[in-house]
Amino acid sequence: MDLIDWSRAQFALTAIYHFLFVPLTLGLSFLVAIMETIYVKTGDEKWLSTTKFWVKLFGINFVIGVATGLIMEFEFGTNWAAYSWIVGDIFGAPLAIEGIFAFFLESTFFVVLFFGWNRVSKGFHLASAWLVAIGTNLSALWILVANGWMQYPVGMNFNPDAMRYEMGNFWEVIFSPVAVAKFLHTIGGGYVTAAVFVVGVSAWFLIRGRETQFARRSIIVASSFGLFASLFLLLSGDESAHQVAQKQPMKLAAMEGLYEGEGRAGIVAFGILNPDKKVGDDLPEFYGDIQIPYALSLLGYHDINAFVPGINDLINGNEKFGIMSANEKIQRGRAALSDLDAYHEAKKSNNTADAEASLKAFDVNQSYMGYGHFTDALQTVPPIALTFYSFHVMVGLGSFFIVLFIVLLYLSMTNELINTRWALWITFMSIPLGFVACEAGWIVAEVGRQPWVIQDLLPTMKGSSALSTTTVKITFWAFAILFTTLLIAEIKIMMSAIANGPHIAEKGDDHV
Repeated sequence: MDLIDWSRAQFALTAIYHFLFVPLTLGLSFLVAIMETIYVKTGDEKWLSTTKFWVKLFGINFVIGVATGLIMEFEFGTNWAAYSWIVGDIFGAPLAIEGIFAFFLESTFFVVLFFGWNRVSKGFHLASAWLVAIGTNLSALWILVANGWMQYPVGMNFNPDAMRYEMGNFWEVIFSPVAVAKFLHTIGGGYVTAAVFVVGVSAWFLIRGRETQFARRSIIVASSFGLFASLFLLLSGDESAHQVAQKQPMKLAAMEGLYEGEGRAGIVAFGILNPDKKVGDDLPEFYGDIQIPYALSLLGYHDINAFVPGINDLINGNEKFGIMSANEKIQRGRAALSDLDAYHEAKKSNNTADAEASLKAFDVNQSYMGYGHFTDALQTVPPIALTFYSFHVMVGLGSFFIVLFIVLLYLSMTNELINTRWALWITFMSIPLGFVACEAGWIVAEVGRQPWVIQDLLPTMKGSSALSTTTVKITFWAFAILFTTLLIAEIKIMMSAIANGPHIAEKGDDHV
């Protein structure tokens, strides 16, 4: 497990750093396209200066984000070779499409967007801005299709001879309800994060009494975009929670700190978990909590009377609601693995009859095969505290952003924004919170899925490469130093560009 833990830590490190850049890229690409559209429609050179300024910040973030993303994809082969072998036929397809089509599209037109001022027509440059935004979000689509399949594996068949899962229905993988919900919710989070970034940087200019027209224009566009994205995020979040309830009930229970299942279950709006609480004991789940009655049943099952299983139900089973215990799944999984071994032995002996009988028996319990690798039912429980608090941080910040955008729009329309210093300071100080919310969301998605690398099919402990722990430790710290250096470099370059202000963009036509 030392190797597994260090491999997980290395991938988590890479993913966390990479996802500092992704949300800003997703949202800022569309904000840039919107601002350039306003410039082309109005012919106002001030909108050109505004667009160029945000293009510069977008370009800085885009380049460094690509570097971390490439490393993360390589880690599937270096650190998770067993996983890549077992499911590469399915998981690799959307990643290949992302690289060949979506990344190629965004990278090609990014060059035109960044260097094409006065080298191409206004219309072509505007089209490039929109194609960069579309390409960036298409990249997210294919990556999230792959991740959605990890959360809810569909459209595949297990080949007992090759010991691999193989693509059975490509369209079922793409249009998986979990993948669709995950894509919509993730890009929505990126849009909100970018909007918070833009209004925060603009608020800094207003606090300093600089570039006030530029800042007010940027705040109006970003607040409108952010408010729309926040409302969209509510809808996509509702669908995401519904899909988690249907496909990953253990994750939902961890998200809400729910040990004992109940009908008409409420959502914990605020709560402090009891760290001494264990599965199956009588201790209270919380030191204190505030709940919204019936909301969890409604959110998860679209029925206020619906029964929401808790961790104890999922571990011990609940016959009344047809919930199989984890121990029974483990026994069935072991039976499946035993039958699979018997099938291979029969094949080696050219015993066709026994091979067919073993394969038929294997098919009965095939869906539980992943559980056969566990020795204890409690191994199927994810880290509850980290999942719970991450989920509530994400939801709390999402609610805060809605209020923030509404306040900024109101103050902008009443021309009171410049004089409302407290609102400007809150907006400026909120810049990191968008990134915190996105990171918290990914922690919920990935930590809440543990101990699975492929939900219910492949435990994380069976997906790693046969490396020495020392090798992984060395590369972990090497990546930690590299990523931290890149992050510091980006922040310094960003701060320098922001300090110079949008007027720098007006000095030349050939570059930003």
